[in-house]
Amino acid sequence: MQNKGLIKLFALLFGLVSIYQLSYTFITNKIENDAETFAVNQISEAEDNYVAKREALEASYLDSIGSNPVLGYTSYEEAKTKELNKGLDLKGGINVTLQISVKDILKGLANNTKNPVFNKALADADEASKNSDATYLELFFDAFDATKGDTKLASPEIFANKGLSDEINFQMTDDEVKPIIRRKIDESIVSAFEVLRKRIDGFGVTQPNIQREGNSGRILVELPGARDVKRAQELLSSTAQLEFWETYSQSNQSLGLFFVNANDKLKQILEPAKEEVTETTPEMELDSLLSDVAQDSLDMTAESNPLISKLLPPAQGSHAIARVLVSDTAEIGGYLRMPEIKRLLPADVQFTKFAFEKPPKDSELAELYALKSNRDGTPRISGDVVSDAQAVFDQFNKPAVSMTMNTRGAREWEKLTGDAFNNQTGIAIVLDNKVYTAPGVSTGPISGGRSEITGTFTVNETQDIANVLRAGKLPASADIIQSEVVGPSLGQEAIDSGFMSFLIAMAFVLVWMIFYYGRAGWFADVALVFNILLIFGVLTSLGAVLTLPGIAGIVLTIGMSVDANVLIFERIKEELAKGKGMALAVSDGFSNALSSILDANITTGLTAIILFIFGSGPIKGFATTLLIGIVTSLFTAIFITRLLVEWYLGKKGRTLAFSTGVTKNLFTNMNIDFLAKRKIAYIVSGILVAVGVFSLVTKGLQQGVDFIGGRSYQVRFEKEVNPSEIASELNDVFGSGTNVKTFGDANQIKITTPYKVDEEGIEIDNEIQDKLFTSLQKYLPDGITFEEFTVGASEKSIGILQSTKVGPTIADDIKQNAYWAILGSLAVVFLYILFRFRKWQFSLGAVVAVFHDVMIVLGIFSLTSAIMPFNMEIDQAFIAAILTVIGYSLNDTVVVFDRIREIIGIKGWSGGDNVNEALNSTLSRTLNTSLTTLIVLLAIFVFGGESLRGFMFAMIVGVLVGTYSSVFIATPVMYDSLKKRISSGKES
Repeated sequence: MQNKGLIKLFALLFGLVSIYQLSYTFITNKIENDAETFAVNQISEAEDNYVAKREALEASYLDSIGSNPVLGYTSYEEAKTKELNKGLDLKGGINVTLQISVKDILKGLANNTKNPVFNKALADADEASKNSDATYLELFFDAFDATKGDTKLASPEIFANKGLSDEINFQMTDDEVKPIIRRKIDESIVSAFEVLRKRIDGFGVTQPNIQREGNSGRILVELPGARDVKRAQELLSSTAQLEFWETYSQSNQSLGLFFVNANDKLKQILEPAKEEVTETTPEMELDSLLSDVAQDSLDMTAESNPLISKLLPPAQGSHAIARVLVSDTAEIGGYLRMPEIKRLLPADVQFTKFAFEKPPKDSELAELYALKSNRDGTPRISGDVVSDAQAVFDQFNKPAVSMTMNTRGAREWEKLTGDAFNNQTGIAIVLDNKVYTAPGVSTGPISGGRSEITGTFTVNETQDIANVLRAGKLPASADIIQSEVVGPSLGQEAIDSGFMSFLIAMAFVLVWMIFYYGRAGWFADVALVFNILLIFGVLTSLGAVLTLPGIAGIVLTIGMSVDANVLIFERIKEELAKGKGMALAVSDGFSNALSSILDANITTGLTAIILFIFGSGPIKGFATTLLIGIVTSLFTAIFITRLLVEWYLGKKGRTLAFSTGVTKNLFTNMNIDFLAKRKIAYIVSGILVAVGVFSLVTKGLQQGVDFIGGRSYQVRFEKEVNPSEIASELNDVFGSGTNVKTFGDANQIKITTPYKVDEEGIEIDNEIQDKLFTSLQKYLPDGITFEEFTVGASEKSIGILQSTKVGPTIADDIKQNAYWAILGSLAVVFLYILFRFRKWQFSLGAVVAVFHDVMIVLGIFSLTSAIMPFNMEIDQAFIAAILTVIGYSLNDTVVVFDRIREIIGIKGWSGGDNVNEALNSTLSRTLNTSLTTLIVLLAIFVFGGESLRGFMFAMIVGVLVGTYSSVFIATPVMYDSLKKRISSGKES
């Protein structure tokens, strides 16, 4: 081997750099363990809020030593930014995909026009988006073109308005306007991206990730380690729409009359068949609304008074008009938004806007405010006048938010406070349609533009409010269309199980190589350990994220690394059997194996690239580690193993047998006529594929929420539970379609429901979790709270450990990406093999074998999904398994084809004898590699955690079927398709 010195230098440098990069991870782990030990020694587990106090002590410890030098070249704060990134499934946290509403942006650009053509185009685009992969903007343009008639996009009442007058005029054609609107939409999404990035920077999570997903208006946000899930969700989805309104007084007679009339109207709407209740005068009912004394004298039941019965007098000194139960806010808000109710507002208050306060934590009551509005429904002052916001403490030493306004805001603020002082009303400070505070003005107009938001806040809440106000409002609403939340306890379990499978697989492979190849196996093991060091070093250097499937990818890389060494050692043994000297046999063995190694790894790499392109989240992590592993495996097998072997043989008298006494004669002198058995193989495979296809057509596959949309929850209980019993109860709550099954141990279940999958918002998520908690409470330990039950709220191993939500639109996208990934991998492989072997028959054999393998795996999943004791849903992880099966099957097939090409090139076809010779000569490698890979996969299957079992089962089946198909399907199909050319003498 030439340039040994250069290779040694590279190997040394790569190793040192990897150790250096990984040192940051070791440093942060040690310091964080010290912080945990410090915190645990300071408090008792019996204390209230133990987890929160412990975390606060850990944070305090880390803050105090964060900048202290460590080992003379770094500090904890610096090391934290350079450590190995752990994914959501290993660290816990939240991963969401936000959809920025292009519809809202379009409406804003058109100044909320009432133009019927414009609004019909929006409605048609809404409908079309449910079954289309095109962007919302293109769907809007198509819908507008279909219905516009003589209306133009550049109409003064659409886009040729005052706000866009610098760029669009009424003389422009639609084709001239469309590029401008596309640019404006893109600018708004970029603005939303920047707003979210600023908010995340202020949230305090280490190693956050935020990125745009193409031009779809989607933004992916990952917050590993975020434990306050509710806070994170509110931070991301809050539009930060800050508004200042003047309130109506609680004594306003017109509003009092409105509530009486609204109550009567609701009685007619809700109970049209009932007789009228005892008639009372409006004055009597108004007095009952505003007076505690009069309230008890009337029949105020919900049956006779659906609205008034739910309204309580406001607190003393409040500028609200009533108080209501928090549980009733949604119902009352719905009543007040009904068109037939809004029409009852008297003329002097006809544009009133109603809003509820953001109630204090644990409060059962929320105040209802009536906000003075105009015909356009716009506030007196909007949040764009705020130039700065800070979390402070008010005069009573309670957390508050101080705001500073710009010159225009200060002027409008002075006028607004003057009006409120003169009218003896309040000023409601509204953020995202929730009233945070509504103080009165007792000293006259306030100049200077300074104001304060007060209330029953925590320090975190004021920090978040100030954070979102500084970052600015989102240009449009941001809906969470996909989310995954993993609790910290589940993340730690994933780390433990993942590394357990890694160590077991590693130990087996190391022992097996020594058992099978003797001293040469030791050299392969050294190269393998160095390979693992490089993989982790490269992952850290690139800032890549290690996930649980990523660990599976690394473990699979172990099998691939072994495969390369097996190919090399088997070729060296063949050269030695020909009588060559040791040095020449080693040289020729490495040279002859190189073609097979490169072809096998390139085909696997191509499928990994496709998986990286079409996958997301943990699946992308799997593809990343697989790609890195392919490169490092090639380097270590081709160069490091050879350096070690040649170093050992460089001393006089030394020799290597590349086998042991037990394995010396295994698979030698094999002479199986594989081609003679191809018809039997065709029949067996045909039956298996036919049965699988029949099951797929009649029974189908058990699709996960990735493909059908919905929400899933992994819930753990203290004791064993009956999933059928729970399913029956939850179907009463969520309706039919809710699925409950055991997930791992008998005390753990997975709940999947399509309930309200089309509805977005944190309120819906909270509603579903609340219903889950209520329905499952009897199965939970006594005293467990809703907060402890929800994911991420505590470190207890009881309650929701993980939750996933996938909206129907993104589910369709995931499903389509899966189809494209599989079809793309088949096409790419066909073309690569055609390029390498120059005959389409080789490509045909490989693709038929891969198709055969995929159909059998799908068929087995369809047939056994109901009886297997582990999760067999078809999701993104399953697609990753299918693509890996494709890669593995091709790996086997390409090695066989490469040997066939080599032997045929020397001896010709000679009927099928030389094809059989090639198959026999690669049998040792095929079985050896398959066995080690199977053991590795079984280790992950048993010890890798419940979430990986279906994934690993698919790969285990795929390895078995792939090994079979490379010998009995791919090669025979290639041979039969070439047979006529061979017999006619066109192939020699």
